[in-house]
Amino acid sequence: MARLIETVAWVHLDERHRILGARSRGRTLFYIPGGKREVGEDDVTALVREVREELAVAIDPATVAHVGTFTAHADGHPEGTLVRMACYTAEHRGTPVASGEVEELAWLTLADRHRTAPVDHAVFDVLAGEGLLR
Repeated sequence: MARLIETVAWVHLDERHRILGARSRGRTLFYIPGGKREVGEDDVTALVREVREELAVAIDPATVAHVGTFTAHADGHPEGTLVRMACYTAEHRGTPVASGEVEELAWLTLADRHRTAPVDHAVFDVLAGEGLLR
């Protein structure tokens, strides 16, 4: 039986049509910043908390908009483990910096797709199809 990991992620694009990616300590692949909900959290609450912990910025909850929900094999987990990632855009205050378990931030282009976790590939493809990621 497959195991499912539920997560939320913040899709943050810049004016050059790049997406912000984060890499955790000890990992090689980048991922779209975010993480797992804690008990009792809804998606917006989890997104605000995770982005604050990982990037030290404040998400404006009133501006959160759903981009899509994507499912793929969970990187670094046993075969049959899936991750379902609900992705959102949102306005924020502050400049993203690596904090918490995040070791490195990078602005990624479509050409960097191979440097990301499998679930991010679908997000990259959708954003590229909409002309938002180049």
